[in-house]
Amino acid sequence: MGISTPMIQNLVNGQRGEISREIFVNEDIYQQERERVFGRAWLYIGHESQVKEPGDFVLSRMGEESVIMTRDRAGAVQVMLNSCRHRGMRVCRYDEGHTEKFYCPYHGWAYNLDGALSHVTEFDTEYKRQDFKWEEWGLIKVAKIAILQGTIWATWDPKADFDAYLGNARQMIDLSFRAWDGEGEVEVIGTTQKWIIPSNWKIVAENFAGDMLHVVSHRSVDIVGIGPNKAAGRRDASSSGNSSYVQASYPEGHAGVIGLFDKDDPRPDYSASPATAEYFQRCYAKRKKALGNEAFISPAVGSIFPNMSFHGNQPRTILVGHPIGVDKTELWRQYFVDKDAPDEVKAFLRSYYIKYSGPAGLTEQDDMENWNYATNASKGYMARKFPYNYAAGMGYETSVDELPGAVSAIKGSSESNARAYYNRWSQYMDDSHVVFK
Repeated sequence: MGISTPMIQNLVNGQRGEISREIFVNEDIYQQERERVFGRAWLYIGHESQVKEPGDFVLSRMGEESVIMTRDRAGAVQVMLNSCRHRGMRVCRYDEGHTEKFYCPYHGWAYNLDGALSHVTEFDTEYKRQDFKWEEWGLIKVAKIAILQGTIWATWDPKADFDAYLGNARQMIDLSFRAWDGEGEVEVIGTTQKWIIPSNWKIVAENFAGDMLHVVSHRSVDIVGIGPNKAAGRRDASSSGNSSYVQASYPEGHAGVIGLFDKDDPRPDYSASPATAEYFQRCYAKRKKALGNEAFISPAVGSIFPNMSFHGNQPRTILVGHPIGVDKTELWRQYFVDKDAPDEVKAFLRSYYIKYSGPAGLTEQDDMENWNYATNASKGYMARKFPYNYAAGMGYETSVDELPGAVSAIKGSSESNARAYYNRWSQYMDDSHVVFK
């Protein structure tokens, strides 16, 4: 069922805090998203630790399109469409690995690590008499690449500016993907987990943007106590209680929940692992010296518009919701540890991460059930007549000095973050005032 005449802006009513269910289930809207959102936004591609040496590669996604992230012989990161320029076959069919060239198994064209065309089958007999321009037939590259604290981003829009795109939300990524001592590097541990859910991709991003109200869904996991402390719970306790959490949303559509810690408050985490507890204490002391006042700002969870979500504390992860249909999303989750952390610490954190997140993680299972049912509940003829309510916290927004440029709801369960996210979505979708048919 399509939309007759309403414009996108009428589907997202920020003044009333109402969102139409159509944006989660309408096929016409989804097809427009592929072009207007994923064809222009900055998208998370991967992490530098995945391509350490020239020739290392991983496959990633930009919307529905497969892209290759690799490091070329000059040491630069490249992101290219995974499609041969001859007949479109994938030139890379492995999720990750190492190669000297990208070779098409269909007709034999080959490409260097920087995407340049290096071989054309039977060139001397079939192409040599033509004005064949090799430089015009390399792999299709993204318009721009940006790297922040090891995270790699790309866009198809040649006019896009990464700093302007992130705005003041840059702080969330900058603080989340440093090593815990504030100076070192982090790395992906293990490989990327991938699985498919019957849900619209936006519901996933909204969840991690700062939906504090859904904590009721995790009551059973809290009782079980999968966290890294001896006490019950599912999360680490990154402060002993002398701190506050705020919901921070940004006009660029990014949002998160951020902890503001007491400057003298030590980290009491990880009582279940003395080695890990000692490591974090040691890092926390160094972090205060390295980062100054920013050491006491700790992004707990957030989303970078449109589809990159993260835990910036513990479990430290990135989750990307790749759309593969209006009601189907492929989730990719990566886990991060400090590169120089002791092996015992890395092993303990890995064990904790997979209990919490991923397709078998107890907390993620709660979330997936919510996302799947919410998408399905939006499909009905009668259900689509009525909007969802995102009005919690309207009128209670304030500002926080520690977070420049953010609008925050202090110690509350406001839905201001979701409103900011969907407001930005509507701007991407409606900037040309196209009416859906």
